[in-house]
Amino acid sequence: MDMKTNTNTVLIDNYFGLLSSLSRENKIKLIEKLSNSIDNEAAEKENVVDKFFGAFKSQKSAEGLFKEIRESRTFNRKIEAL
Repeated sequence: MDMKTNTNTVLIDNYFGLLSSLSRENKIKLIEKLSNSIDNEAAEKENVVDKFFGAFKSQKSAEGLFKEIRESRTFNRKIEAL
């Protein structure tokens, strides 16, 4: 068994010792929170491409987006004579 696995086992045993005195209801709430965190981690891993490679989702067409960007531009530069 490698060092990381051994450390994780010791941590799990320590947490279990601390949590074993919880009531049944609190244990169920803890299980629910842990399960949700696992689900969230899985969902985050599925979206890794979208997060890190600039994926953009929109219902608008490309032309609609271009038009919106052009219309939102404002120019307030004043050119001063030299």
